[in-house]
Amino acid sequence: MADPTRYYHVIRRPVLTEKSNKLQEIRNQYFFEVHPKTNKCEVKKAVETLFDVKVARVNILNVPSKIRRFMGRPGRTAEWKKAVVTLRPGQTIDLT
Repeated sequence: MADPTRYYHVIRRPVLTEKSNKLQEIRNQYFFEVHPKTNKCEVKKAVETLFDVKVARVNILNVPSKIRRFMGRPGRTAEWKKAVVTLRPGQTIDLT
């Protein structure tokens, strides 16, 4: 088994929204914010090591920045990378 401390920088946080909670129930998919320079193989190894589950598939997408207003002044949100991890049947992750 690999050392879990090697993978703490890869996965930053789980993304918990209404859509992600629904897809956890229906398709066994989990969403994570990941490091911007990571790839699918690193995400798969990190999830399997940190959560002790088997991953079936990983999809990664870049979330672009958006224009927002803060105190009346325009600004931009940060760009970030999202990973959609599909687990094998019978596998679950407790994110609460």
